[in-house]
Amino acid sequence: MDYNIFSYVIRSKNRKKIILALDKMKLPSQLKKELKMEDSNIARALRELEKVSVVKCLTPKQKMGKLYVLTPLGEKVREELIS
Repeated sequence: MDYNIFSYVIRSKNRKKIILALDKMKLPSQLKKELKMEDSNIARALRELEKVSVVKCLTPKQKMGKLYVLTPLGEKVREELIS
């Protein structure tokens, strides 16, 4: 576990919420509905999480309907958050 990444995730309530919500692949619109967050906050958090390789976009060429999933590192971070 990279604790620098873990620390980065938990320093933001939005990043933390998204990691916990990504129990399977999801669209940003699904995250918005589930977490009751603004589009801009979800988009920013997903970009931030992608930069540190915690989240991966499975459909990066699509303008709408992008699917996001946790990477193996993201799974480890999520497990640590849950425990």
